[in-house]
Amino acid sequence: MRIGKEPHEACAVFGVSTLGDEGAGMVYNGLLSLQHRGQEGAGIAVVMDNNNILCYKNTGLVTEVFSRSVLEKLPKGKIAIGHTRYSTTGGNTFENTGPFITEYLTGRIAVSHNGNVTNAHSIRQKLRGYGLHFNATSDSEVVSSLIAYFVTREQDILKGIIKAGQTLQGAFSLVIASSENKLIALRDPGGYRPLCIGKSNSGIAVSSESCALETGGFGFIRNVRPGEMVVIENSAITHEEIVLSGKQEHAGLCIFEYVYFARPDSIIDGLSVYEARFKMGAALAREYPVEADVVCGVPDSGLEAAMGYSAESGIPLSPGFVKNRYIGRSFIYPTQDMRDSAVRLKLNPLSTNISGKRIVLVDDSIVRGTTSKRIVRSLKHSGAKEIHMRISSPPFRYTCHYETDIDSEENLIANKMSLTKICRKLGADSLGFISLDGLMKACDKCMLSFCTACFTDNQVRQTGNMHDMKEK
Repeated sequence: MRIGKEPHEACAVFGVSTLGDEGAGMVYNGLLSLQHRGQEGAGIAVVMDNNNILCYKNTGLVTEVFSRSVLEKLPKGKIAIGHTRYSTTGGNTFENTGPFITEYLTGRIAVSHNGNVTNAHSIRQKLRGYGLHFNATSDSEVVSSLIAYFVTREQDILKGIIKAGQTLQGAFSLVIASSENKLIALRDPGGYRPLCIGKSNSGIAVSSESCALETGGFGFIRNVRPGEMVVIENSAITHEEIVLSGKQEHAGLCIFEYVYFARPDSIIDGLSVYEARFKMGAALAREYPVEADVVCGVPDSGLEAAMGYSAESGIPLSPGFVKNRYIGRSFIYPTQDMRDSAVRLKLNPLSTNISGKRIVLVDDSIVRGTTSKRIVRSLKHSGAKEIHMRISSPPFRYTCHYETDIDSEENLIANKMSLTKICRKLGADSLGFISLDGLMKACDKCMLSFCTACFTDNQVRQTGNMHDMKEK
């Protein structure tokens, strides 16, 4: 849990096609490894022997939703998919939690979606005109209904998925389970969100991040390519094809995957997240050198960049905080005084390491500045002599329409203040944001281009239309 209004990422997806019947348990383990991508809800859908699909989901963390008794009651199945949610469209309710089950004339599908579909509203209105009903406000339900609509029209599950993908705009990494005993992965043509495939003696898995594959015993095979559909049947890949063409100018993987969203032990599109963050810290040391005694990273996503800063600068690395990992997401701050001291409840300064020291403090981002100000204040109160903040992402200046939940532009501190004024407001002795060029070079081993719209407003232009949605 981050304190205050920080960037959040919307959702994780995981799916398996197994030789045995432990699909639900494998998905549960995968979701545990992907919990960092969404903490508001979780669900698992299992394809049963009678071609029905049973789904259990609720709001809360994975361990809160799936108690031992709930897991024991989940049906056995060879194909299962799962989802963890952070809401960008639709509120945090049971109805908006995935996976979504949609029934059509000849079968059922379950869909887990990571992304933000920007034309979801117009699709919803079109489908309502055809008599379809919606129980949620999430764009993920729209995706599931749209696929079912086209499957019915095309009389073919794969052709229906392709037609739906051609209609969707924005970001979507999808894992789909069908009552035809197929597990299908589809990634949007821009490759905005990650999706990868792993294999074990038990079968094939598809995951938002490779870390979940490895912890589940699946060896990483490769990433799903932008615009690619991968079909898995009987624990084997039976079809793989680029079915969606890239129509979006400046499309690419969201670079904030490497800055903050992903776990450091993941490899996304050919680049280690740990390596990227380490190189970001090294770039910061070159761009903003300073005389200091120690380098401290803000847990958790500032730690690897702090290592890179220390290695490049020669300034010793030292832990600056003790993190309380047992305050759950439901912890509340009933008074303003408690809210002001929230940083100490989650991150308590390690006075022995910081008292009387000149500190380089490395963090991943600054949005409104509230959290950073509290962290600086807590370090000063604990005896830090100087605080030199170094940020491993450029200043946020624009909102994102493709999934990242960044505050409104009028609340972004970089839109209201100069670097000098931001530094003064935070109470720091100096402040430096990594340059966009430095960030791009730190991530240059990635096989894809990047979306950097939150820093540059070089936003993906929306394309596509609804011309395919006509009744026959």
